[in-house]
Amino acid sequence: MSERTPKLLVVDDDPRLRDLLRRYLGENGFQVFVADNGVTMNRLWLRERFDALILDLMMPGEDGLQILRRLREQKDTTPIIMLTARGSETDRVKGLNAGADDYIVKPFMSRELIARIQAVLRRYQFQSQAGGENQNVEVVCGPLTMNEASFEAKVDGEPLSLSAKEFKLLLVFAKNPERVYSREMLLSLVWDNAYVDERTVDVHMLRLRKQLQGTRAENLLQTVRGLGYRAHISE
Repeated sequence: MSERTPKLLVVDDDPRLRDLLRRYLGENGFQVFVADNGVTMNRLWLRERFDALILDLMMPGEDGLQILRRLREQKDTTPIIMLTARGSETDRVKGLNAGADDYIVKPFMSRELIARIQAVLRRYQFQSQAGGENQNVEVVCGPLTMNEASFEAKVDGEPLSLSAKEFKLLLVFAKNPERVYSREMLLSLVWDNAYVDERTVDVHMLRLRKQLQGTRAENLLQTVRGLGYRAHISE
């Protein structure tokens, strides 16, 4: 993580949990702001710059999923960890599909939450540093062009709207077309093996394919049965 104290925003309508997270995260090296609903969150969001958002799913008014979708539609790439009592596979997939970076089910272990926050921040710091060291470095893979410095991906000059995780995942394939990556390898490269299972890879691959649908790159990402995924450039 960076040398400055990482700044977190916790949004949850449970006052006891908010107080617990504020104290516990504060004792573990974070600067913590809290909000009990989307309205309060929006005021803080406009005033401060946060390193990560810890977001409850079920809240009165604008719920966590709506907030998540709104931020991603605005192309906000701030890391977002969903914190919720709803732990079904369907709910997890909804959160990941909407652009969440991680999904933690209540009740949770405090040390696990710290580990996941730190893993997310490490990944984003790495991406930021890589961008600074590789100004205007472009990766071209068929009709796809990716710029690590500006965090942009385009197909035939048309921009794609990608979350940070989607960008990093697509970049892995773009840098090494035809190479087959197993789900385990992708978890290591993109998620640092941080408390996520292999289905997370499948969810993000589905989202990437939807982004590429209708473009000349719609068949770029291929499934290699029994092995994993690869990028294939058609002649």
